[in-house]
Amino acid sequence: MKASPKSLLATLHGARQDRPPLWLMRQAGRYLPEYRALRETKGGFLELCYDPEAAAEVTLQPIRRFGFDGSILFSDILVIPHALGQKLWFEVGEGPRLAPALVDSSLASLAAAPQRLEPIYATVARVAASLPAQTTFLGFAGSPWTVATYMVAGQGSKDQAAARRLAFGDRAAFQAIIDAIVDLTVTYLAGQIEHGVEAVQLFDSWAGSLSPAQFEQWVIAPNAEIVRRLKALHPGTPIIGFPKGAGGKLRAYADETGVDAIGLDETVDPDWADRILPQHLPVQGNLDPLALVAGGAALDAAIDRILAAFPARPHIFNLGHGIVPDTPIAHVEHLIRRVRGG
Repeated sequence: MKASPKSLLATLHGARQDRPPLWLMRQAGRYLPEYRALRETKGGFLELCYDPEAAAEVTLQPIRRFGFDGSILFSDILVIPHALGQKLWFEVGEGPRLAPALVDSSLASLAAAPQRLEPIYATVARVAASLPAQTTFLGFAGSPWTVATYMVAGQGSKDQAAARRLAFGDRAAFQAIIDAIVDLTVTYLAGQIEHGVEAVQLFDSWAGSLSPAQFEQWVIAPNAEIVRRLKALHPGTPIIGFPKGAGGKLRAYADETGVDAIGLDETVDPDWADRILPQHLPVQGNLDPLALVAGGAALDAAIDRILAAFPARPHIFNLGHGIVPDTPIAHVEHLIRRVRGG
């Protein structure tokens, strides 16, 4: 099948391409010298996210440099708790902080501030007006479980214990947090679509920390609800689900959420995924980001194995998680040439 003018979007609609379209999670970021230069002029990370001109520039930088088939909005999953009323800031070298942490406070104590999302819609409109015709524009949000783990703990954590304890100990309170995230996420993604994105991805970075029963309740059910509501509003917009760490629960996620494509993290055997997932479901992934850092024969072998794993399935080449800051530019250029057959 010949590539469409927007090969990534065509793949998400189920059309397999001769060579898989390519983009990289966190492709706009610290491994790029142009990003680092801009970041120095803008102060903090959050200030950059909420500056439409600067955030649009950052979104476009990897497209200018590499010509990826997809451009993903530069933002952060934690804009949702910020818009729900938590304070949000980033500690240098330590990551995000949110207050009050909902392990100690109630959701009802927060004063919602949905206007905080308006600059992001302005960023989307700027990028949509500037992208090359062949580039698919991707929006995104964090999935409810992952976002809730930050809201409950007030920061990231190794095992998401605070959220898991709350989910077991006060299910109603935790369900209320999940429901609030679902409601605002649908509004947020619909707003991104209405301002110009052509597909969206749901990032569930901490999906792997849950037991099968908890996975059904806190990963599958809320993502399925987002998909259902968003499809009612924008039925033609593809939705990619990325439940990192789901492993053997991937088939259930694919069957029960209704997503149009599924992202695979680097721990998933691509041959196994091709066997167990619904036959025509598009997949995305799943190069180990550290193989991209390493380069050389290890990188080539990893690329080739993924390319060979999906002989009949629509496939988008990507990493298994975000690109890391010390990734050499030359290795990214090599990846693009090898995936595209150059």
